[in-house]
Amino acid sequence: MSINRIQFQPGLSMPDFLKHFGTEAQCEAALEQSRWPQGFVCPCCRATGASVFIVGSHKMFQCRACRHQISLTAGTLFQSTKLPLTTWFLAIYLISQAKTGLSALALKRYLGVKYPTAWLIQHKLMQAMSERETTYTLTNRTG
Repeated sequence: MSINRIQFQPGLSMPDFLKHFGTEAQCEAALEQSRWPQGFVCPCCRATGASVFIVGSHKMFQCRACRHQISLTAGTLFQSTKLPLTTWFLAIYLISQAKTGLSALALKRYLGVKYPTAWLIQHKLMQAMSERETTYTLTNRTG
């Protein structure tokens, strides 16, 4: 009997995850790369140059052309969060690695947050995953 390739596909181990996303700076760099793969692009004027400021605990970008300001987390599910990005990234990792799902109570224990916070994180992530899935359509249907 052959092994189930889906079940034994390579994944990201916890030590590898922590090596890549264990610090706030690493998470910010990953988020910045994900938002602007070719570098900052102003959402107002589409210019590419920006000045970077640290406001509170997150980066703020100011367009050099129109002076529009946008934070690194604006327009993302991390917007207006008081939690560190490391907590969010760990939640994403834990939820994505759980084969049968992860309860808000278990997430609360893993993240060290209160239950309402864990519930909100879980539901925001599930909503984002659901919205992403709606962009995929089935093709080549027979029948």
